[in-house]
Amino acid sequence: MRFDPWNPDFVAHPYRVYEELRRDAPVSYFEPTNQWLISRHADVNALLRDRRLGRSYLHVATHEEFGRPPEPEFQEPFWRVIRAGMLDVEPPVHTRLRRLVSKAFTPRMVESLRPRVHAIARDLVDTYVAKGGGDLIADVAEPLPVTVIAEMLGIPEQDRHLLRPWSSDICGMYELNPALEAQHTAVRAAEEFAAYLKALAAERRPRPGDDLISALTQVTELTEDELVGTCVLLLNAGHEATVNVTGNGWWALFRNPAELVRLREDRSLLPTAVEELMRWDTPLQMFERWVLEDIEVHGVRIPRGAEVALLFGSANRDQAVFDDPDRLDVGRADNPHISFGAGIHFCLGAPLARIELMESFGALLDRAATLELRQKPEWKTGYVIRGLRSLELTATG
Repeated sequence: MRFDPWNPDFVAHPYRVYEELRRDAPVSYFEPTNQWLISRHADVNALLRDRRLGRSYLHVATHEEFGRPPEPEFQEPFWRVIRAGMLDVEPPVHTRLRRLVSKAFTPRMVESLRPRVHAIARDLVDTYVAKGGGDLIADVAEPLPVTVIAEMLGIPEQDRHLLRPWSSDICGMYELNPALEAQHTAVRAAEEFAAYLKALAAERRPRPGDDLISALTQVTELTEDELVGTCVLLLNAGHEATVNVTGNGWWALFRNPAELVRLREDRSLLPTAVEELMRWDTPLQMFERWVLEDIEVHGVRIPRGAEVALLFGSANRDQAVFDDPDRLDVGRADNPHISFGAGIHFCLGAPLARIELMESFGALLDRAATLELRQKPEWKTGYVIRGLRSLELTATG
């Protein structure tokens, strides 16, 4: 098998190919997407921090000046929303936006959410166990982080069912060479979500409540587009990874039953287990960067205007960094995985994600005496954001 992000077999089992890339071609050009694949941990980690690369190039050049075709006109509403959030901009705009939003994600503020996350996780798991199980992703993995971020933002309960479909459709644009239908779906979702948030912000601006959207409406430095882009990013980043770490993580434990037994018998391993599950089968397999100035990696010159694809899934299995990297070890203490990224774009919500994951896994271990697979799960078609379609389990209390 070779690197083929559209091949279901590769998506299901990419790690042997990654091992070959790290050994034989740590820097390789992938013609179908016009990207340079970077597979070793040291290189991925260094390039995430290298300011000669960026998530965007539009702060230094136009599309034409960068040798890139302009985006189709129909995509404009999508990019207007996405590029108003901090993930897809560079300093000084990124610095200003991150400083404003980080006030809502101080360690103290995030830790104050733990009791609420704990209560939501227990309620979801109790309901799940009481009915004998079902799709763990739909019943527990998705509603937990969506509820947490929706409560933070102040999304009315009756509207929360809209959030996950909008997010999933928007994230479809991040896949490699997305189909035209997926592009139009992403644009529609971005337009609908933006219109919804603008209406909500207009209600809160004169009568702010105790929620993040209200707080953002009072920040005069934020434009309306930046407020919308920030909220969309918080929703997408605030739950997409958590959902998939939960699904991928439980599937990993079922494939490594001795580690599941070990975790059941020693709950103090939960913090290291969560980190290990993020490393062993990370949802974000690839993170892309634009080359703003010529760089050289392992003697290979990568010119300005090129795009690098940083293979997180490969970096997290690098034998130069991790002892016996293909072995799942819920007690792994030395675990410098890069599933949350690095550098200025390191995931702002990482502390909250860790709380959600520990509470979710902890609740299932505490409340379910047994959890058994009903059927082998299937992977979704996406590669960049990689997760299961469903995870059907039988649960007993």
